[in-house]
Amino acid sequence: MSNSPRVLVTGASGFIAKFCIAELLRQGYEVRGTLRSPDRGDIVRRTISRAGVDASSVSFVAADLMSDEGWVEAMEGCDYVLHVASPFPLKHISNPQEIIRPAREGALRALKAASKSGVKRVVLTSSVVAITLPWPEAPLGHVFTEEDWSNPERPDITAYVASKTLAERAAWDFVQDNPDAPELAVVNPAFVLGPVLDPNLSTSQEVVRLMGQGAYPAAPKVGFPVSDVRDVAVTHVLAMTNPAAAGQRFLSANGHLRLIEVGEKIAETLPDLKSKVPRFELPDFVVRGLSLVDGRLKAVLADLGHPRHISNAKARTTLGQTFRSADEAVKTSVESLRELRVI
Repeated sequence: MSNSPRVLVTGASGFIAKFCIAELLRQGYEVRGTLRSPDRGDIVRRTISRAGVDASSVSFVAADLMSDEGWVEAMEGCDYVLHVASPFPLKHISNPQEIIRPAREGALRALKAASKSGVKRVVLTSSVVAITLPWPEAPLGHVFTEEDWSNPERPDITAYVASKTLAERAAWDFVQDNPDAPELAVVNPAFVLGPVLDPNLSTSQEVVRLMGQGAYPAAPKVGFPVSDVRDVAVTHVLAMTNPAAAGQRFLSANGHLRLIEVGEKIAETLPDLKSKVPRFELPDFVVRGLSLVDGRLKAVLADLGHPRHISNAKARTTLGQTFRSADEAVKTSVESLRELRVI
């Protein structure tokens, strides 16, 4: 039996979660993952192995964000939990509670089970969107840090933004109000790109795929901080064990790219796609009008006219982390999507 610390990673089939598992294995941890259908375990192990690790030792258990069943058992014998699972749809959702409830209740289920199971620390995967969308609006030029919070009552945000903000707020409230709660650290990634391991694409990677397939002849005038999924995984593991990380949030991103620039970098990496990627930026009023018929555009309305730059200084200084460039994140994303023959 292994004497290595055991880590539970929730939502193990997700993009970020698979790289978190790979990083944990690389550092010698014993890993258990949650899946809604554990019979998919062999597929997930094979996929994780493509990140250059031996994933044969990873075990899987059933757990669902909307059910109490199985959570305490899943954490039995675990020293740490990376709670990565959370819904992130690309399409506009008419009922916000379809996203908000699983995100918030899932985070609380994980923390309650961790309290009962004697877990030392939980690392929650939140998002940059829980930081960069305050209301009233931040002044132009403001550089966002972990001290900032989005306002879930903001009138122009999506259900996803509300879900990440409310879930993270609920997690912090739980550990503050419960003396038996584990330590909590939070990772806030941004537009997560980097190498793809299988055709089960994340929402961010789906945007790149659609650009490469010519779905967007033009792009809104918006941009986002960029995260490389490999760096995001490292942030999780560092936040899991660094004594100074308890009770802290960490922005895990580096650089900022407008969507038109993402398209340009797709074309630089794969010149045959030059005619497919967006060729110009749409005026803001056109984007607002089109959002009435294309629900996907609702996700960018709050960012129109407001470039949202962030600082990763806290992760660099507290965790000692280094970051890959935004250009590398896009390049490796595009190369892997071509290798998988989806663009």
